Amino acid sequence: MLDMFLNWYKRKFNDPQTVVLLGILLIGFGTIYFFSDLLMPLLVAIVFAYLLEWPIRFLTTSLKLPRSLSLILVLGGFISISVFLFVVLLPTLWNQAVTFLKDLPAMFNLLNEWLQTLPEHYPELIDYAMLDSLMAGLKTKILGFGDSLLAFSVNSIVSIVGLGIYAFLVPLMVFFLLKDKTLFLNDIGRFLPKNRRLATRVWGEMQQQIANYIRGKFLEIMIVGVVTYIIFLFFDLRYPLLLSVAVGLSVLVPYIGAVLVAIPVALVALFQFGLSPEFYYVLLAFVISQLLDGNVVVPFLFSEAVNLHPLTIIVAVLIFGGLWGFWGVFFAIPLATLVKAVVNALPKTD
Repeated sequence: MLDMFLNWYKRKFNDPQTVVLLGILLIGFGTIYFFSDLLMPLLVAIVFAYLLEWPIRFLTTSLKLPRSLSLILVLGGFISISVFLFVVLLPTLWNQAVTFLKDLPAMFNLLNEWLQTLPEHYPELIDYAMLDSLMAGLKTKILGFGDSLLAFSVNSIVSIVGLGIYAFLVPLMVFFLLKDKTLFLNDIGRFLPKNRRLATRVWGEMQQQIANYIRGKFLEIMIVGVVTYIIFLFFDLRYPLLLSVAVGLSVLVPYIGAVLVAIPVALVALFQFGLSPEFYYVLLAFVISQLLDGNVVVPFLFSEAVNLHPLTIIVAVLIFGGLWGFWGVFFAIPLATLVKAVVNALPKTD
């Protein structure tokens, strides 16, 4: 057994290029894992830098503007739009969230009453003991969620201070990342081994995929959020902005996010319309929008950039989300693509 493992190790890692690539990956993963809290503003700035690089490149190549002027125009426009949305949308979003939390106990009671009628219609499938256990678990989760919100409100001053620091540091770091990108990459390259041809090739492939993924995911959030908001306004559903923002952000977690966000949408629709035709119309429109997102929007935006099996994506979300929280979930698909690229780059066994 040991000899078989040693032979496999020699076949895979006898190339210095492979050892350098894996060493760089281990150092990068370890740095992010142990220092993710300290590096959080930098990670946010890198995401925005990737996002803004595309319009800057468009201005410099298509309109022939200097890169410095393009950078100032794009970054200034992005900050202005962000401040406008923050000032206009945040108060409405906050009011709807507060109202939703106040109505949540009534929604829970209505859901409980509806579930209690299920054993009468399906006695062979559902019994009262199972429903009581289910509702007790849901009640515990809701109470825990309320405690978390209370803790958040108590620490709101600290959160506001942290948000103010982010609002100042992140745009500043984005500016320097976009302005001196080549300089930073050259400085980092000085600390890496010179014999890194394989690592450079993998990095070149992943850099383009990460840029396409961030841009595509941002556009997907906007499209799904706006379409869902229009649907909820059409049916006059309560908390339309809150629910549409939740639906838009749910695309960050492939497959799982769509299932989870469907719960509050169905709960609000049930609380507002009951088991009426409007309730089913809302759910039908929501399901259709999700199907269009998965079968039209995602293939159009990402094309072949995300050529992964759905099971691979779910496993990547679970693993990287468990390691790095939100950012692990956000970058689960690029990280899974990176792992796939590294595996493909390893020497083939005979």
